[in-house]
Amino acid sequence: MVPNIKAAQRLGLLELCQTINRLVQVSREGKLRPGDYAHGTFTITNVGVFGIDAGTPIINGDESAIFCMGAIQRRPWVVGEGADERVEPRWVTTLAVAFDHRIIDGEQGSRFLHDVASILAEPAMALLY
Repeated sequence: MVPNIKAAQRLGLLELCQTINRLVQVSREGKLRPGDYAHGTFTITNVGVFGIDAGTPIINGDESAIFCMGAIQRRPWVVGEGADERVEPRWVTTLAVAFDHRIIDGEQGSRFLHDVASILAEPAMALLY
């Protein structure tokens, strides 16, 4: 069961956070109703909470896509270029997206994943979207 936020695209950030908090509370109380998890379009899942680096997300029911995040861990990472190239410890996660190719073109899905990764790497980038 994956509860979903109805008409999320119409909500501001504060309203979205409030709606998520309400759904979490109802879910923890075991009071979800079928309408709370029906007619979703896109799922976000986090396998990282189980200490898993990555996962292969499977699209739920009649949804169009699912986005998956792995555990955020400290890893050696190559930064810089040429003579400035070096290895530094960085916080890193693995991202994945699965999408229904009947609805979403592969290029669109790949660009979406690239955009999410760019925003996570540099949060100020979110202001450009």
